[in-house]
Amino acid sequence: MAKNKVEITGLNTSNIKVLNNEEMIELFNEYKQGDKSAKQKLIEGNLKLVLSILKRYQNRCDNMDDLFQMGCIGLIKAIDNFDLEYEVRFSTYAVLMIEGEIKRYIRDNNPIRISRGIKENAYNIITFKEKYFEKNGKYPTHEEICEELNINSYELNLALMSLKEPMSIFDPIYNDGGDTIYLLDQIEDKKSSNDLSDLIALRRALSKIKMREKKIIIKRYLVGKSQTEIAQELGISQAQVSRIETSAIKTLKRLIS
Repeated sequence: MAKNKVEITGLNTSNIKVLNNEEMIELFNEYKQGDKSAKQKLIEGNLKLVLSILKRYQNRCDNMDDLFQMGCIGLIKAIDNFDLEYEVRFSTYAVLMIEGEIKRYIRDNNPIRISRGIKENAYNIITFKEKYFEKNGKYPTHEEICEELNINSYELNLALMSLKEPMSIFDPIYNDGGDTIYLLDQIEDKKSSNDLSDLIALRRALSKIKMREKKIIIKRYLVGKSQTEIAQELGISQAQVSRIETSAIKTLKRLIS
């Protein structure tokens, strides 16, 4: 089901111009040569990118106007720092900064309090990832982040988890046109579960799948890495990681059932 359209006060989203790649390159060249009007055109031509990212946060914030402003700040930062020599499209580069500003706003206005040390680690991680991407055109691995910031993998994962917005048990997670399924419907009944048996079955199943599949499953669901980060580590595409992960999950379900 398509996500609802994001409504921003005073902005007619249907009239927003979208720039093609050739127009983007031309405007960036003009902006780097001092044409300030080119920057404004770049901002206006990428507002739909900001709106597309905001769709992911519609259930996380009551004031989408504020989130839109924060997303625009991230967009402006991305425009100011983008270099045409990067071997990536501007949209790929900008997403990290746009989401970074949005997540900072949500985190700072979150009623759930997180310790200062974890928040500092999270801020340092985001800052390092942005600078690393600007310099190298790709994201750093978890090992590189730990080495740079002198933290261990536990501290890294704790900080990364703090960046994730809490979900309401009444958040809809699926709708095929009939009854909506909410997160509450998917929460396991602890009274009828057998955690030890499930854990043993999962370990046995993991020992029977291919080593690459096992490695990807562990990195995704135990370490908490993204498909993009795993792809960089293994030297394959994100699409390949996605296919291997999907196949591994299907095999695990068959072995456990």
